[in-house]
Amino acid sequence: MVQPLPSGYFFDPADPRAPTSDQWARMTPAERARVVDMLPAEVPLELMPPEGDPHRKAKRGALDALDGFFRRAARKVYLSSELGVYYPGEARFAPDLLAVLDVALHDRMKWVVNDEGKGLDLVIEVHVAGDRAKDEQTNVDRYARLGIREYFLFDRARLRLHGYRLPAASEGDPSRPRVYQRLVPQAGRFTSEVLGLDLLLDGTRLRFFAGNAPLEDADEMIARLGGMLDDVIARQEEAQRLAEELAAQLDRERRLLDEERRLLDEERRLLDEERRLREDVERQLAEARAEIERLKAR
Repeated sequence: MVQPLPSGYFFDPADPRAPTSDQWARMTPAERARVVDMLPAEVPLELMPPEGDPHRKAKRGALDALDGFFRRAARKVYLSSELGVYYPGEARFAPDLLAVLDVALHDRMKWVVNDEGKGLDLVIEVHVAGDRAKDEQTNVDRYARLGIREYFLFDRARLRLHGYRLPAASEGDPSRPRVYQRLVPQAGRFTSEVLGLDLLLDGTRLRFFAGNAPLEDADEMIARLGGMLDDVIARQEEAQRLAEELAAQLDRERRLLDEERRLLDEERRLLDEERRLREDVERQLAEARAEIERLKAR
């Protein structure tokens, strides 16, 4: 059922579109909120057909790597995947990965350009199967026309990476030309001015680099942290083993010292016994001499 609004905007559930900029400008805040609520958050299957595990893993890996990097760098870069995007008066679309700079970082169910006050800055699409012309031609024309500054296409099936960027606005003309320039890689790397990162293919993976440092996705970070944890545990176990060996050595030395003290005590006892015996002999000898002298004196 088509639902009209006073501004002349019509909402068609079969083809939901955001109001044009003129229609949006004529709406009251309440009407705008109503329209945003009406726009569906669910994205139909034809906009994001399933392309198997390679497609899912490529998207997840890229999103994980970028999300972790920008959170650690404390940069305000909103990232999402397969989010319904509504440009004024345009058919909705749902990119594999999108990025918007300098906006509030909170969870969203959809991106309505008029409501957000800004369009997308970057889109990355991953092609594995299906309609190649959609990613290589239709999206190149559409994203440029919508003013999306950069578009990268990761052709997972052919292991190729393509990059596009809108040229800078000419002097005296504040608007950017709405036709992409194709980017030329340098040593296999494409530079994203939006992200401030380099993109390149590493085998079957799309990699992001900050300088010479590759960004890790969640699985790689978990593996690296797991390896670090294993090293810490191994060092703890080695330290425990050394501590036990040291304790055993100290116990042996303690026993040796105790035995040495016992032997010293026994030696002192024998010396004392020898002294007493010598004194007894000397006393008995003196007594015998005295008795002899007494007998001689008779």
